[in-house]
Amino acid sequence: MSSDTSIDTAALPASLREREQWVCWKEEERDGKQTKIPVTPGIGAFASSTDPDTWDSFETALEYVETGNADGVGFVFTDDDPIVGVDLDDCRDPETGDVDDAALDIIERLDSYTEISPSGTGYHVLITGELPEGRNRRGSFELYDTARFFTVTGNHVEETPAHVARRQDALVAIHREYVHDTDSDVKSESGHRGATDDQSATNGGGGIDVDLEDEELLEKATNASNGTKFERLWNGNTVGYDSQSEADMALCYLLAFWTGGDHTRVDQLFRQSGLLREKWDDVHYADGSTYGEKTIERAIANTSEFYDPDSGDESTQSHASSSTSTTDAGRDESDRSHAYLTEKNRLLTDRVDELEATLEQKNERIETLEAEIERLTEELADCDRETDPTHEEHAVDAGADDDESETASVWGRTKRLFGNGSE
Repeated sequence: MSSDTSIDTAALPASLREREQWVCWKEEERDGKQTKIPVTPGIGAFASSTDPDTWDSFETALEYVETGNADGVGFVFTDDDPIVGVDLDDCRDPETGDVDDAALDIIERLDSYTEISPSGTGYHVLITGELPEGRNRRGSFELYDTARFFTVTGNHVEETPAHVARRQDALVAIHREYVHDTDSDVKSESGHRGATDDQSATNGGGGIDVDLEDEELLEKATNASNGTKFERLWNGNTVGYDSQSEADMALCYLLAFWTGGDHTRVDQLFRQSGLLREKWDDVHYADGSTYGEKTIERAIANTSEFYDPDSGDESTQSHASSSTSTTDAGRDESDRSHAYLTEKNRLLTDRVDELEATLEQKNERIETLEAEIERLTEELADCDRETDPTHEEHAVDAGADDDESETASVWGRTKRLFGNGSE
């Protein structure tokens, strides 16, 4: 094995080595370029980043590499671990060690275990955190948290920590700046973040203290211009929504408005609704956040206006309203609808990203199977070549036996002929 694929085990963080999420890899040429193919440690069959049966311990993977049957080891990311990988390609000159400014900025801000990639032209940064939603790749930067594997060398960048650090805030900022879809997305995200910072000084939401008993608040919400929608959701009716998750989000938007963006009170009220289910308290995120907590957080972040009981004008949410209040109520409903559509678009975008990731995994699996077929075909051909000489030898021996038999037969007839003559 060449030196550029040697593994410095002493440099690898223990938090990685102790997980049984390791594969080996071989470098093969595919479509004119070198590709790293995952293989199962100790066996050599092709591994899958979604099949735990093809993974093993770090020690087993390393031993297989040392036999010369593989070029290196790789760590598989899964939904069951909090580890996120940041892949920075084509950003380093392997001869001089010079690094692109963008890659250097990312490495410094993440401030976690970083190593040089096997090619020497990039870096792999490993952190713990939750990968932000949306796309996970732009140009030569890519973020992984599941169903992929990182080649691991142990070629540690000395200026970075020797452990895998938690860097959620830095990860979110870097994802927004370097990977997020458009400049408008960046501005929108920045605006939401700023609003949240300002609101945290009061009640964590819109900065408005809604001092109403639950019954009074629910009565106002039910009697508002969109009260029918609120009542339907409150009673657990999800008609008109593609999934209950979308209905959950819609109700949280309405509750966010009526509670002044009070996270705690939205949660308390939602638990009284017909939409409550066990999933609400399920931990769905690496930072320990539950499904319910994240749903409320997003609803508040995407709500631009909140109910103000001190405005002295409640007619904006009443059925019996003047023409002016009707306009205001319509505007409020429009805001709610816009927020809902924004969230629905986000859910659809996530689904597209998920399908694209699945398609990529399927393509990788197809490539893996094609390579396996090619390998087995070559092995079969080798076996045929090894057995052919044997068949030829048997054929020669059989021919020789036939010749000897025929010779003996002729000699016997000759003897009998001469024997008969002498008598």
